[in-house]
Amino acid sequence: MSSGTDRADAAFCTDLVRARDFRTYAASLFVVPDVRRAWIALAAFNAEVSYVRDHVSQPLPGEIRLQWWRDVLTGEGQGSRGEAEANPVAAELLLAITRYDLPVETFVRLIDAHVFDVYDDPMPDMAALEAHCRDTSAAMYALRAKVLGASSSDVARVADHAGIAEGLTDVMLALPRHAARRQLYLPGDLMSLQGVIAEEVFLSQGNASLKDVLAHLRREASSQLEQALALLENAPSAASPAFLPLVVIGKVLTRLETSEPFAPPSLSRLGILWATWRAASATPFKA
Repeated sequence: MSSGTDRADAAFCTDLVRARDFRTYAASLFVVPDVRRAWIALAAFNAEVSYVRDHVSQPLPGEIRLQWWRDVLTGEGQGSRGEAEANPVAAELLLAITRYDLPVETFVRLIDAHVFDVYDDPMPDMAALEAHCRDTSAAMYALRAKVLGASSSDVARVADHAGIAEGLTDVMLALPRHAARRQLYLPGDLMSLQGVIAEEVFLSQGNASLKDVLAHLRREASSQLEQALALLENAPSAASPAFLPLVVIGKVLTRLETSEPFAPPSLSRLGILWATWRAASATPFKA
């Protein structure tokens, strides 16, 4: 592959991540170029897989797209490598996997977790939602840390708590989008406990019962964030930049306390950059 193609692939991924995952894009600005390129490749792949549901109207095309990514990563399926070279995200991801010896099985578990996205099955309970967060958001934290050369058991524990904090936060932020397509990531056990009716969520009815469920999720996300930051203080210092997005998660959680269920808060890009810069300049950073 020519260096010109390499640059074009990297630029494509950067544009994709800047548009879909500005938290990670902002964090990538505070690491050296080689690490940044790998992080961007990881985030671009994550964006592609996470947004499959947004581009399909039926489960089967979504399943096919996710299977394509499995084939690319495992080397199975006819012509998968050739197709990968023509796909800028796949090409950049495979380069990062090779360069940093990233575990393919982690990516496959992430893809498998996102199969849930293409169906309308409800999230059964809190344990299932946290497992989903571990296989998706937490995996991305661990992979970014590995690119930095930090992959100890201590870092894995930080990634676990960080991923649950981020995943729960993103579920709350995405509630309007999920409800509009009649999809629920809110845990079924919490909904039953509080008497939340799915159809009312789909109709964007932000009643007291729904607010109680969201308050529970917010408390759990805040607890997970606190645990991640506490553990990070004793983790290898090389891993710290991988967790920079947590500072944005902390600010979003604060704003969620006073926002309405179907009007979640958002941070401006300038606000995200400013918060990330301040965190990157602190040792240890605080969310």
